[in-house]
Amino acid sequence: MDSQLKRGLLDVCVLAAIKNGDSYGYRIMNDLKPYLELSESTLYTILKRLETAGMLTVRTAEHGGRLRKYYHITGEGLRRIREFREDWQEILSIYRFVVKEDEDE
Repeated sequence: MDSQLKRGLLDVCVLAAIKNGDSYGYRIMNDLKPYLELSESTLYTILKRLETAGMLTVRTAEHGGRLRKYYHITGEGLRRIREFREDWQEILSIYRFVVKEDEDE
């Protein structure tokens, strides 16, 4: 898979994992586990990139005597998810075209 396409898909997956409420790294990993394999280092790279892009904010809070970072989606992050949904229709159309050619052979 093209690395840029994969990067964009992973970004949207992480945003979708926190769109319904603040979350933290371990929970995000578990929420995504049924759908994709993601290393911890990759997740934290994505979270940092999304924070830098203004798509999420980070707050630190104590939990069980340890500090934990909680991630919160911003309006910009929600906008990115909406854009992805719109783009996805075009991607599906392209996929159907490619598969159709294979079925016609």
